[in-house]
Amino acid sequence: MESFDIAVIGAGAAGMMCAAVAGQLGRRVVLIDHSQRLAEKIRISGGGRCNFTNLYAGPGNYLSANPHFCRSALARYTPRDFMALLKRHHVTWHEKHKGQLFCDQSSDAVINVLKNECDTGRIAWRTPLAVEQVRNDAAGRFTLDTHSGPITARALVVATGGLSIPKIGATDFAYRLAKQFGHKLIDTRPALVPLTFATADWEPFSALSGVSLEVQLATGNKKAGAEFNEDLLLTHRGLSGPGVLQISSYWQPGEPIHINLLPEQDATTALLEAKTGTKRQIANLLSEWVPQRLAHVWLETHQIPAEARVADLPDKTLRRVGEALSRWTLTPNGTEGYRKAEVTRGGIDTRDLSSATMMSARTPGLYFIGEAVDVTGWLGGYNFQWAWASGVAAGQAAAEYVLGA
Repeated sequence: MESFDIAVIGAGAAGMMCAAVAGQLGRRVVLIDHSQRLAEKIRISGGGRCNFTNLYAGPGNYLSANPHFCRSALARYTPRDFMALLKRHHVTWHEKHKGQLFCDQSSDAVINVLKNECDTGRIAWRTPLAVEQVRNDAAGRFTLDTHSGPITARALVVATGGLSIPKIGATDFAYRLAKQFGHKLIDTRPALVPLTFATADWEPFSALSGVSLEVQLATGNKKAGAEFNEDLLLTHRGLSGPGVLQISSYWQPGEPIHINLLPEQDATTALLEAKTGTKRQIANLLSEWVPQRLAHVWLETHQIPAEARVADLPDKTLRRVGEALSRWTLTPNGTEGYRKAEVTRGGIDTRDLSSATMMSARTPGLYFIGEAVDVTGWLGGYNFQWAWASGVAAGQAAAEYVLGA
């Protein structure tokens, strides 16, 4: 039987950060993961460049049934703190878009930083090793049963993530363990995920796969909705791209989404003005505003001849086209699911966790961090920032807890 002060299950972004912090505070920490390859989400993030944080990360960029929960951890470990960590390891980066920071090197640079930090903290690595069962005795000590024998610890941190991208090892381990210890779950579903449409509804647009443009997307209402100005990508089955991934976290099944294809201008006014100022065909005019292939399919679905001259079309028709361009309303029939989702929305109810320490209010010494809990960030580095911040909070708290345990 092996014995440690702290056991961390899950060697991803949050788990490695937590273990490194606790280890460097002098605690004996074991880091356990069922996978041979560590931190695959970091590795594949940002097209292999790792969008490791966002300069503007704050509580307003996160969704949760308990929206104030993330405030404390995010305030105490900021994007600047993680940037300083990378700088100490001579990792450089660049800002790509709206505060999104990417490595100049590959994602492996971030993984190596975390590994080195863990090594500095003299972390004991146990990978690949699956935890089959967790027990908590009367003295509050945790026993983890594995095929290599039991491991005991005075504190246990669960950082095994959510359900997204099962092909790289995602499981429901954290949720099962949380329920075992009396925690409630907020319903989970794929987030930051492409949206799909019924085949019949999408048939006219399926041939446009690969077409992209910047649009304004909205869904829901003022209380429970969102609006983003981002790129839209048409696919064989529906819509993807940064804008769609963003609103997918807010979209509710059965609800429509609204797309303004021309967010920088009033489409109706522009069409009516063009009627007196040009003899051009409407397809040629629209092709200046949106990709040509989309313009032609758009007119076809609205039963307007592509060769029709703008000057010859009735004002009523132009208004109809303009309104449709400004508010294209579609109702998805679903999403591409966890296999394409970047994160999982929902998870362990944070109302039974300490926002300062991530510790369970039901079981002293038990902590849940990262994607496993009901905190879901926007696209663009926000979820990694939550991983770093919650990992640091739990690492510091668990290190202090075991002194008095």
